[in-house]
Amino acid sequence: MSTATLRVRWLGTVGYREAWSLQRGLRDRAVELAAGGGRPDDHLLLLEHPPTITAGRHADPANVLVDPARAGFDLIDVDRGGDVTYHGPGQLVGYPLVGLPGKGGGDLPDTPAWVCLLERVLIDVVRAAGVRDVGRLPGHPGVWVEPDGPRPRKVAAVGVRIAGGRTMHGVALNVDPDLEHFSAIVPCGISEYGVTSLRAEGATVTMREVVDRFVERFVGEWEPPDWERQDVVWRHAPDDADLSEFSRDRTVADVGATSVRLRGRLAEAGVTGGVELSARKPGWMRATLRHDRSVLETRRTVQELELVTVCEEAGCPNLSECWSEGTATFMVCGGRCTRACGFCLVDTRHPEPLDDDEPGRVARAVARMGLGHAVVTMVARDDLADGGAGHVARTVLAVREHAPGCTVEVLISDLAGDHDALRVVLDASPEVVNHNVETVPRLQRAVRPSAGYARSLTLLARAAGAGAVTKSGLVLGMGETAEEVHATLADLAAVGVRIVTIGQYLRPTARHLPVARWWTPGEFDEFARIGRDLGITHVESSPFTRSSHHAAESYRSVAWG
Repeated sequence: MSTATLRVRWLGTVGYREAWSLQRGLRDRAVELAAGGGRPDDHLLLLEHPPTITAGRHADPANVLVDPARAGFDLIDVDRGGDVTYHGPGQLVGYPLVGLPGKGGGDLPDTPAWVCLLERVLIDVVRAAGVRDVGRLPGHPGVWVEPDGPRPRKVAAVGVRIAGGRTMHGVALNVDPDLEHFSAIVPCGISEYGVTSLRAEGATVTMREVVDRFVERFVGEWEPPDWERQDVVWRHAPDDADLSEFSRDRTVADVGATSVRLRGRLAEAGVTGGVELSARKPGWMRATLRHDRSVLETRRTVQELELVTVCEEAGCPNLSECWSEGTATFMVCGGRCTRACGFCLVDTRHPEPLDDDEPGRVARAVARMGLGHAVVTMVARDDLADGGAGHVARTVLAVREHAPGCTVEVLISDLAGDHDALRVVLDASPEVVNHNVETVPRLQRAVRPSAGYARSLTLLARAAGAGAVTKSGLVLGMGETAEEVHATLADLAAVGVRIVTIGQYLRPTARHLPVARWWTPGEFDEFARIGRDLGITHVESSPFTRSSHHAAESYRSVAWG
C-alpha cells in the first residue's frame, strides 16, 4: 500500500504536547518534501503518555467529569476528530504518520478505509493476546470486547486527522492502565458502555509483547517497501522513568571507575566491554596542537573577561585549531551543569546563581575578537524556571548590540521540554538553533539519562517550524551500530534539521562511559554521504568533529547555498 520507507520508533514515556508537536513537525516536513517532488518517509511512533485527558474538535465539555488539575491530569484540546479520551501509563499509543493514497486513485484520502485498517490491526493484536471475542461495534469507532454481547466494553480507541494527504494521531490500546482513571471522563462521549484492558480481560502480555505484535501487524497491513525499527531502552520497573534524575554515583565499589549505575544502563542497552582507557589510540585520533599567537590572544580575551568556554570545560580536541583562528564557543549560565551525562566532562557540582553581566561580557569578547559568527552554548539549568532560556536570549541580544552583523548560533539544552522557554530563545532570532541528540535511541538512557530522544526531536521540530536553521550532533563510539546512526540521521532530516555534526567520542576520565570502538575516517565520510542523501544540507563528519567545529562555514553553506 505504501511507497515510502516506514520508520518505527518506540519512544517510551512522552508528554502529550511533546508528541503532538513532534507529529506536526514530521507532518509539515513531509508535506514540504512532497510538494517539492521528494518522497518523504513514513513514521510509526509508539509510546505511553503521562495521565492526560484530550478533547477532540467535537468534544462535549460536559464529558470531563472532574477538575483535571486537581485530579493530576493535563487537559488538552486537540485537532483530531472524536470526543474526550484518556491517555496514561499502561496504554499503548500509536501515531502512524503516513502518506495516505487517494480514494479510487483520486486526491481525496479514503479516511474510512484508513480507520478500518487501524481497527484490523488492533483486533488482531487483542486476539493474539488471548482475548478472542473482540471486534467492531456499529456506530462506535474503535475495538470492543464482546461487541455482540450484553455488555460491550471498549479496549482500544481510534481518532485520526488527515491533512495535506498525511495522517496524524492514531490509536490507544489499553494494555494495563489504571481503569479508575477513565471515571474522570465519559470516554469518547459514550455513557452506555464501559472500558476495559487486556489485563482486565485476563491477558498476561507485557507492553513490549503488545508493541512487537502491533508493529508486525501494522507492517503487514501497510506493506511498506522497506522498514526499520529503533527503540529507546525499555523500562524495567514502573518507577524507572525515561527522563530520570541522575548524578554520578559517589559510592561505587570501584573508585575511579565507571559507576555501577552507568555500567548497568549500558548493559541494559546491550553494551558490554570497551576499549581500555590506557589503550593506544589509532593514528587518526592524534590531534595536532598549535600554540601560536592567536591561541594566546584568544585565551587572554577569555580570561580578562572572566568567561567560560566549552572548548576548555569539555576538553575539546580542536581547541588549539579554533583558537588559533580566533574563534571560541562561549558557555553561558555558569560553568556548572545540573545534569551529569555519561560522556561529558563539564562540572556537575551545585550550580551558582546566574551572572547578570555575563551576556554583556560575551558580547564584548565577540566584538573584541572580530567574530563574524559567534557560538553560544549553555549548561543545563533545570534549577531555573525557564531552564536558562532568558539568559541565552539576553546574550544573543547583547551580541547584536555590540557586534552588529555578527551571526549567532545557540547550542541549547532541551529546556526540560518547555515550549514557552524555547519561544524565548527563538524570539531573540539566533541564526542557528543547535541542540544535540548526541546518540542513537537505544543508548539515550546510558549516555544522557536526564534527557529524552523524543524531547530532542520535538525541540528541533519546533525550532525548524519557527523558521530557524536547525542543527544537531552525534558523538559516536559508545556502542551504536552503523544502521542505528543511519536511522538517527533519517530522524533528524525528517524534523527539518539542516546541519549535523558527527564526531568520535573520547573518554574524558575513567568514570565516564568507555569507548566501545573507534570509527575510521572512511566511515565518518560515509555517514556524511548518508546524511546528505537523506536531505541534510550540510554534514560535518570526522573523528575530531565537535558541535561548534567549523560552525561559521557550516552556517554559510546553508545560508548562502
